[in-house]
This record gives sequence, structure tokens and C-alpha cells, in this order.
Amino acid sequence: MIRATPSLHVSRRSAMQIGLGATLASATGVVPVSPAFAKDDIKDEDIFRFALNLEYMEAEYYLRGTTGKGIDDSDAGSKPGDVVGGKKVPFETPALAEFLREVAENELAHVRFYRKTLASNAVDRPAIDFGAGFAAVSKAAGLGADFDPFGNQMNFLLGGMLFEDVGVTAYAGAATVLKNKEFLAAAAGILAVEAYHMGMARSSLYRMGEKAWKAANAISDARDKIDGPEDKDQGIRVDGKANFVPSTPDAIAFTRTPQEVLRIVYLTDQSGVSKGGFYPNGMNGALKST
Repeated sequence: MIRATPSLHVSRRSAMQIGLGATLASATGVVPVSPAFAKDDIKDEDIFRFALNLEYMEAEYYLRGTTGKGIDDSDAGSKPGDVVGGKKVPFETPALAEFLREVAENELAHVRFYRKTLASNAVDRPAIDFGAGFAAVSKAAGLGADFDPFGNQMNFLLGGMLFEDVGVTAYAGAATVLKNKEFLAAAAGILAVEAYHMGMARSSLYRMGEKAWKAANAISDARDKIDGPEDKDQGIRVDGKANFVPSTPDAIAFTRTPQEVLRIVYLTDQSGVSKGGFYPNGMNGALKST
């Protein structure tokens, strides 16, 4: 489903963008640097290393929420960064706990796939800070100072939505630059898995009622304010109806560039930023600047 009034949405975002950028920069300590390099310089391995950084964060999030502990040292690289935050979620719905445990296993499998495929060129797990990241997100989205993504199953799905929706668009964007057909096939397969995850999360949140609708849409709006000038994000309820599939008017998943993705995970609306938000020291690899 597409938004009915995109021009109004863009105007609202333009009016708020400066204030939001200042808020997030203050909350996360982002540091501007020069852009990494031109699009023509991006190699397939750079895209896979970029994806591995994201998969580390997703695996840590879901593993900690479903098992109480994160990635084993053997899967994190020789000099991994520290991970701050995360605890086992007190699930109320057994089926949902099973769904999310499967998601955790999938994300860990993705980490292992990228590490195996990249071999000695794989990057180590970067430092990840769920505490600072979600504190800034909850402030920007108006979720309240006491928002804890690991506090209950609804919050855990909301936190996962922040990553998974972005992951789908990032993999769709990778299809425009990957040259190796085997790499492209793998990225397409992983995109499908991430989309299954997000379909489950968005539908589960929708069934939780109005409180979940409003929180999910607030997260969507917060992402939309910082990822760039286009109005491409979509909440789970639009024009009084369920918005199960965020897509273009042709029902195609929209794309994000690495820089747009980095704006979201660094929680900044500024160009030339190399760290912040969920990645206090930045991502590892060549693609690390907004």
C-alpha cells in the first residue's frame, strides 16, 4: 500500500529534519567525516562486508532476546567489538517466542554464511550499543523514556521492525550494484528470508491493536525523517487500513543505498557521518560513511 498524501509527508519531514538531526546527534555523538567513495568503486565484497555488519546486529538482537546471550566468540571474528544491552524477553505468546527463535537462528546462519563466503576478508563484529541506539530511537519516535525493546514481546517486535524493514530495502538496493551472479543469488535469497521475518513481525504487531499501530508508525516516521529526501518508509497502518507490505505502487519492495541505511543505524540525517547510534565506533569495512 502507498501513502495517499506523499507531498504532505515530505513537507512535514522537511520542517522537522533540522531539529531531529540535532536531537539524534546530541543523543548519539555522531562524528562527520568525508564520504567513503563513489558508487563506481563499490565491490561485491564491500557489499557483503556491509551486510555482515548488519547481520551481526540482527543476530545479536534476536539471540539476546530469545536466549539471553549473544553470538559465540567463534562467530564474531578475532577482535570483535563489545555489545551493550539485551536480555531475554518475557514472552507471553509461546508461538511468537518460537517464531522469533527461528528468526534468531536465521540471522546467526546469515552471519556464518557471510563469514564463510568472505573467508579471510570477513570483518569482525563491530561494537554495538543497543542501549544508546534505542534510547535515541524512542526519543525521536516519542515512545517514552522508559521504552525497553527487551521488556515485552510487543516492544521486541518493534525493535526488530527498525532493523528488518531496513534490511529488506538494503538487500533490494544491493541488487542494483552486485556484479557476481552467485553473490546476487545469495543476496536475493537472504532478502526473501528477511522479508518473511518482517511480514511475520508487521502482521503480529498489527494484531496487537492500536498501541502497536501507533508505535510502529512512529518508528517508520522517525526512519523516514533521517534516511534521505525521499518519502519511502511506510508504517503498518495507512489511511485506516492494514499496511502489511511496504512497497512501491507496483507492489515492488523499494530500495535503499548503503548511505541511506547508515543514516538509520547511525541515527543521523547528516552526510559524511562515520559512527553513532547503534554502532558507536562505526561499521567495519569500506562502506561506513553516510
